[in-house]
Amino acid sequence: MNQPIRSLILAAGLGTRLRPLTLSKPKCLVEINKKPLLELWIEKLEDINSQKIIINTHYLSDQVNNFLNTK
Repeated sequence: MNQPIRSLILAAGLGTRLRPLTLSKPKCLVEINKKPLLELWIEKLEDINSQKIIINTHYLSDQVNNFLNTK
């Protein structure tokens, strides 16, 4: 019997190595090809049928929450 896939995205870091891009936005919302990293990660997890995704946030978490609420 296969167990459901549950996923945890660690998105709480300050993204110091990506500065100055992360001075005003969290690393997970930095865009690659006009898509935030977080959206790319979620799409990949959906592709493997992850049934539950938990996102650990801290730095600029309001922006992450706002992004998720618009999806």
